Amino acid sequence: MNHEYFMAEALRLAREAIADGDVPVGCVIVKDGQIIGRGRNRREADRDATAHAEVEAIREACARLGSWRLQGCTLYVTLEPCPMCAGAIINARIREVRYGAREGKSGCCGSVLNLFEERFNHHPRIYQGPLERECEGMLQTFFQSLR
Repeated sequence: MNHEYFMAEALRLAREAIADGDVPVGCVIVKDGQIIGRGRNRREADRDATAHAEVEAIREACARLGSWRLQGCTLYVTLEPCPMCAGAIINARIREVRYGAREGKSGCCGSVLNLFEERFNHHPRIYQGPLERECEGMLQTFFQSLR
C-alpha cells in the first residue's frame, strides 16, 4: 500500500478546509487500495462541532460499502484524532489509523491518551506517518496566519 500517496490525498483535502477558514485537517479511508471515503474539517463552514474530517470520511465510506462496519480499512488523517473521532473509528471497526501531526491538546492516539488501548471491543493499530512534517507544517502555517 502506498501510504505516502494516501496521506498526500488527505493533505489535499486539508488544504481545501483552509479556504473556508477551517483548521486544515483532511482524511481518507482506504480499502483494498482504493479510497472509499473522503472528508475535511467543516466545523466553521457548517457551524457544526461534529463536522470533523474523520467523521465525514467514515460516513462516506459506510454509505459506499452499505455497512457501518469498515473492517479491513485504513484511515489516513493529517492530525491525530480527537476523542470523538477516535470513538467513531472504534465503532466503525477500522483496522488501522495513520496520522500526520500529533495533537497535544486533544489527541487520542497517545498524545493525551490512547483510546485504542482502553477496554473497548475493537483496537485499531496506530501509526504516526507518513508525511508528518508536511502535516505539522500546514497546521503551524495556518495558526500563525491567525495571530
